[in-house]
Amino acid sequence: MAQTSNGPEIPKECLAGVVVNEGPDFTIEVKKVPVPAFGPHDVLIKLSCTGLCMSDVHYALNDWDSPAMSTFGTQCPGHEGAGEIVAVGADVRDIKIGQRAGFKPIADVCFTCEQCRTGNDNYCLSGKITGLQVDGSYKQYIVSPARYTTIIPDGVPDHVAGPVMCSASTMYTAIKASGATPGQWACFPGGGGGVGIQGVQLAVAMGLRPVVVDTGEERRQLALSMGAEEFVDFREVEDAGKKVVEITGGGAHVVFVTAIQAYPTSINYLGYRMGGVVMCIGLPPKDQYKINLSPTAIIVRGQSIKGSLVSSLADVDATLEFAKRGKLKLEPTIVGLSQWNESVQKLKRGEVAG
Repeated sequence: MAQTSNGPEIPKECLAGVVVNEGPDFTIEVKKVPVPAFGPHDVLIKLSCTGLCMSDVHYALNDWDSPAMSTFGTQCPGHEGAGEIVAVGADVRDIKIGQRAGFKPIADVCFTCEQCRTGNDNYCLSGKITGLQVDGSYKQYIVSPARYTTIIPDGVPDHVAGPVMCSASTMYTAIKASGATPGQWACFPGGGGGVGIQGVQLAVAMGLRPVVVDTGEERRQLALSMGAEEFVDFREVEDAGKKVVEITGGGAHVVFVTAIQAYPTSINYLGYRMGGVVMCIGLPPKDQYKINLSPTAIIVRGQSIKGSLVSSLADVDATLEFAKRGKLKLEPTIVGLSQWNESVQKLKRGEVAG
């Protein structure tokens, strides 16, 4: 390791949440693994917490249209980590030991392609996907290239900063890409979940009017407390799309789909809204949850469907500023290592609000 001399002592092993029995019956087991070696241009981060995301579940299930994480030698999913830099490579100059840093869904990019050179580094075709191609934040110590490391500003606690690395910043990028303007209606199918609820808060901060479509009293209370103007329980109404069209006076201006089960009916929330946009954010398993649409309907209404991936380096920084200003008020359930598998399995079963 190219460790600087004034850093804390680095152990040889650390604790990690490791995927065992990759596939439908996977579990997360806490094991000791080697602390990763880092190079002259890297930093070593000791994570204090990691968010849990459905992407972690899909990597462990191996149900996406991508190679299995095990083909890359990856044991640990996770991409919403926050902690402290405990060592820096010999050639790192602008990052110091003791600074707080996050670990994002993309671990590194090439910095030379068209996407990277135009501020769209999140679409770099050479990007290294965290938790799939490299070990993710289910691990106490992780290596991050200094050039792609996000520094967490003062005033943003780790339990807020971790989810900003993915879920919150992903929503910020999607809201920007949608072209929505202040005063317009934003519909969030699955808005009571982890990604959606942060989208609701950011939508409010950016002047939009959120309507959440989800189910259950816990998610209702959560959504309304975080700024949603209306909550539509799809189990309590005959036609959730029709109800949203009624609430919004013709249809949502933008629909942010974070719940993959909502894709088949997502366009219904646009109603007759001219120029309405469906933003595809949640990644469904291969060949599941297609969007049903009539080309004629979207042509005569000027509607469209767009995709939005995770965030660029700049957009993560911008989202951290929202958090610093108190616009992201997370109230997470914080659990210890002994509940790691139980918590991930609850997420897999859809039993987690927020």
